Amino acid sequence: MHCLRGRIIKPEILDTLPPDQARASLADLTRINKTWGGHGTLRKLLRENIHDAQFSLLDVGAASGDMARQIREIYPKARVTSLDRIATHLAAAPDPRVAADAFGLPFRPKSFDYVFSSLFLHHFTDDEVVRLFEEFSRAARKAVLVIDLDRNPIAYYFLPWTRWLFGWDPVTVNDGPISVEAAFHPDELEALARRAGLRDPRAKSYWPAFRIAMTANVA
Repeated sequence: MHCLRGRIIKPEILDTLPPDQARASLADLTRINKTWGGHGTLRKLLRENIHDAQFSLLDVGAASGDMARQIREIYPKARVTSLDRIATHLAAAPDPRVAADAFGLPFRPKSFDYVFSSLFLHHFTDDEVVRLFEEFSRAARKAVLVIDLDRNPIAYYFLPWTRWLFGWDPVTVNDGPISVEAAFHPDELEALARRAGLRDPRAKSYWPAFRIAMTANVA
């Protein structure tokens, strides 16, 4: 089996596809979140860290807005803004939507109570993740919340092994193992958060979702 000792970052096909070709794989990601624990991990992360009915949250790398919809379902009074670099990915996301680069968030400092990302950071090198955390910290008043993949062999082989059972799109099957190779261990994500100046980062794995959830306070 693949040893997955360290992060390996490779290009993913989904990031280069036109909207009509990306739609099936984006739908797969929503299905995976719903069926295999992504939504459950989100609920646990939010309920452990957010205790107000009303708050503002920026979802960075929101894509089709699946997580933004879930957050609004859990907290109907929350103001959730979806941001993605690829405007066409945001077509299905709930308003408000912003097409912008995460490395230069187009908001004033402390514009949101929380800045959140899901399955986004693994696309970037360690140094880039630190830069993103710094940008998240600039925009957040209270905390940075992150969900990403846990780098382990079961997650690596899951999509190829189950492609015929669940009918995954070929792009999903290709990109899944690449994403896992680029994923994190909890201590790695905490270390990157500390490098960015975030306070008291706390990351843990959630099984069988193959997810890591982390919260960190801003200075």
